[in-house]
Amino acid sequence: MHFFLLQEAAQHADEAVSGGLLSPSGGVMVWTLVIFIFLLLVLSKYAFKPITKAVEEREKALADAIEAAQRDRDDANRLLQDQREQIAAARDEAQKIIADARAAAEQVRGKLIEQAHGETGELLERARREIGAERDRAIADLRLEAIDLAIAGASRVIGKNLDDQSNRQLVQSFLASVPSSKLAPKAGM
Repeated sequence: MHFFLLQEAAQHADEAVSGGLLSPSGGVMVWTLVIFIFLLLVLSKYAFKPITKAVEEREKALADAIEAAQRDRDDANRLLQDQREQIAAARDEAQKIIADARAAAEQVRGKLIEQAHGETGELLERARREIGAERDRAIADLRLEAIDLAIAGASRVIGKNLDDQSNRQLVQSFLASVPSSKLAPKAGM
């Protein structure tokens, strides 16, 4: 059978040579068609399926990569938004802490000023009390001195010395009957 095919192919080759390269020849066309169909069947059974499968796998891998990249981009955008929200929250918290610190500082400052005013008032009141006590002591000392001087002067006038105790009681009762405003020194003196 191969022999007949080769013989016929040789005959057709001779006719093709005589007719030229571009002249149609029925035998060459039939053999070309047979070889094309044969190669088509062999390639479809052994080559096209693996090639198609490889192309489909490649398309699937590309689609998966695109989908994964989209997911990663969405995750990155979500994380970026979360970070921005956290930064904004941290800024708000920092502003709140600063405001609280300022308020606390103002409160402490107010308390310190109030305490200083209170201490100043207490010091002034204590000084007034001490001045009043000193004035009262000075008035009492002056009264005693006045009593002693009055007794000394009266004993010289009378010419005899009375006993100190009775004289003091007499002068003290007199001074007690005199209002203290008359004994207090005048403001201009």
